[in-house]
Amino acid sequence: MEAAILETAQQELDVKGFLDIEVDPTLDLFEEISKLKKEKNAVILAHYYQEADIQDIADYIGDSLGLAQEAEKTNADMIVFAGVHFMAETAKILNPTKKVVIPDFKAGCSLSDSCPPPMFKLFKEQHPDHVVVSYINCSAGIKALSDVIVTSSNARIIVDSFPKDQKIIFAPDKNLGAYINKVTGRNMLLWNGACIVHEIFSLEKIVKLKQQHPNAKFIAHPECEEEVLKLADFIGSTTGLLKYTMESDADEFIVATETGILHQMEKASPHKKFIPAPPDNGCACNDCPHMKRNTLEKIYLCMKYELPEITMDEELRLAAKKPIDRMLEISKQAGL
Repeated sequence: MEAAILETAQQELDVKGFLDIEVDPTLDLFEEISKLKKEKNAVILAHYYQEADIQDIADYIGDSLGLAQEAEKTNADMIVFAGVHFMAETAKILNPTKKVVIPDFKAGCSLSDSCPPPMFKLFKEQHPDHVVVSYINCSAGIKALSDVIVTSSNARIIVDSFPKDQKIIFAPDKNLGAYINKVTGRNMLLWNGACIVHEIFSLEKIVKLKQQHPNAKFIAHPECEEEVLKLADFIGSTTGLLKYTMESDADEFIVATETGILHQMEKASPHKKFIPAPPDNGCACNDCPHMKRNTLEKIYLCMKYELPEITMDEELRLAAKKPIDRMLEISKQAGL
């Protein structure tokens, strides 16, 4: 029976589907996942934007920089990446001999999708005197076309590592690129891509929320639009936002990024209040639909059947690895 289920799962994977298998509702998934981790020598890496249950069973929780660093040094035989597709790709790029699985193969990224490699290759060829600095939220194909990768944690440091007269293309996030231009005094050429989560915040609603909570600190991720960032008391990466809330004397925070991070903020500072910044739609908070495709049930299934697995052409992997290695080295030298 299990062999038949596995065969069906493999067939579904061929069409980029997921294991559409019903999970016994009486199972203690926390216990079963814990058993599978030991049995398969697996590690679960989870992004801050995952649902609370996934964060609570993860071996490591972090932002893109931390996850890349953790993926590079893990001794596990299998990496279970609770995030979106480009993150699991990065883990595979850094660990070619390890099995990398993702709970939902369809967990994509609007920002990554906004920068197709064939189009970007043509754009790059039109500017041969520019180096390419790419945000880690991109496909392996874009990484392979890049000179160095950055995250929101290290983008400023890495951009500053280039001579002031060096022309730079920054891809794919125009908002993060514009913010880095502002804080470094650069004039990088920006690819016109953006994250749906960080572009949808309502300036009007945030202003009203600040009026309702005059003592709250407004903190924002640099992927937000410039008009939102102008209102912020602090701008930082996901990890930077978390650290700020832990160290600040303030008791209230309005948070402009994906709502998953609020779980860690509340755990770290249970006596403080965290308010998600409202988007410009009918919802009260801002969730990434791609991140939220992952569930505890899918974590269990992908660990049990070791599917869907991330695979990659070796030539592409090696080309994509060079700019990631450069990022990790600069970050290490900078003490990040």
